Amino acid sequence: MTRTVKKPDERRDEIIKAARELFHTKDYEKATMKDLMDQLNIAKGTIYHYFSSKQDLLQAVIHDMIDNEFERLTSLMQSDRVKNLPALEKFQVLLTESNTEKENEQILESLHHPENAQMHTRQLGQYILKLAPLWAEVFTQGNSEGVFHVKKPLETAEFILAGAQFLTDMGFYPWSESQINRRMQALPAFLEAMLGAPEGSFSFLG
Repeated sequence: MTRTVKKPDERRDEIIKAARELFHTKDYEKATMKDLMDQLNIAKGTIYHYFSSKQDLLQAVIHDMIDNEFERLTSLMQSDRVKNLPALEKFQVLLTESNTEKENEQILESLHHPENAQMHTRQLGQYILKLAPLWAEVFTQGNSEGVFHVKKPLETAEFILAGAQFLTDMGFYPWSESQINRRMQALPAFLEAMLGAPEGSFSFLG
């Protein structure tokens, strides 16, 4: 039988996809590189050619998740259902459709392990850099429509994303449930103030 030789990018993507499936079904601490080798039926040297450690592989999986989320939301914003909506409605769609954490809860839980603390911080930075421009486009549209009054759309998006991620993620700090609930209840008023939006624009979040 002729052995199939894959291009480096294809092989790397294949490994990341398999690792994402593995980390989704098996706890990160219990999953091993051998599990992945067995799943893909590849040699030890092949996988270590692309990833030096399980932690290195997890970081690649997180990058892939963020890229996928960006592509999904970009496609959503350009869809027939959303592209012609007013800015306020577009932003409401963004808020309700951003669900990376729900879909990848077990994988993201891996970032809460002490040895992955630095990676967790980098993940937040990557998420903000990737997603903030998408939000900023909606804020700019809202400015032109007179529904938002945002002087710095990109920076406003960055602050909102950073604050929401850090202040509601118990992996960064052991927030109590009451602290998180208090912040979520304040979120509609906070967004209205940051965006200069009409009162009640985000009441559905409360």
